[in-house]
Amino acid sequence: MIGQEERERLILEHLPQVRLIARRIQERLPDNIALDDLVSTGVLGLISAIDNFDPGHNVKLKTYAEYKIRGAILDSLRGLDWAPRQKRRMAKQIEAAIAAAEQRLQRWPREEEIAAQLELPLEEYHEWLVEIRGLNIASLDFVTSEQGKDLLHYLPDDGESLPSTLLERSELERLVAEGIDQIPAMERTVLGLYYHEELTLREIAQVVHLHESRISQLKSQAVLRLRSRLAGQWPASRGVAMA
Repeated sequence: MIGQEERERLILEHLPQVRLIARRIQERLPDNIALDDLVSTGVLGLISAIDNFDPGHNVKLKTYAEYKIRGAILDSLRGLDWAPRQKRRMAKQIEAAIAAAEQRLQRWPREEEIAAQLELPLEEYHEWLVEIRGLNIASLDFVTSEQGKDLLHYLPDDGESLPSTLLERSELERLVAEGIDQIPAMERTVLGLYYHEELTLREIAQVVHLHESRISQLKSQAVLRLRSRLAGQWPASRGVAMA
């Protein structure tokens, strides 16, 4: 167990990491969710990471800390009813429309086809995508790892080294990777820049020369495509949070 002085040093060293993670999560939430509240919760996750870190597991503290910080913040958000039921209903309707259109067309549906499935004008469908921004934060978020990005931070901590858990993680990674490979190129680019390169929506808009609101629409749509695909291949009862 580390000494108190070293513990405090590590907390101070990793505080910028807490604020970065909290800011990235907050940008997808309604304005009434204060950044300082997310940071405070993230600090608790950081302290837990430092107190429970075991270098013998061959994982860097920064990687483990990010996992715990993000997990603490997301857990706190799950305890809040911050998302209006209407928005959750919108997300479920879009997800169902994507699944229905994909089954009918036997391919990923285009935006106008999803809108038609919902019996909405394309412009109104785009407005729905902006409205539901933030509802998918606990479903397909990435956590940094030394090999890349771990899509599976929502799997339980306990027993994470069990062969059965490792097999599930590997299978889920494969399914998500396949889904990402098949979505439209621009949506794939947005996901890559947002999750892998860790750019903000505004920064992505500048890179691809689109308006920030359009980037938000594409990101929401891409995540719902993946959720729709995973819902059939990876039932929620197996541990994936599909909220």
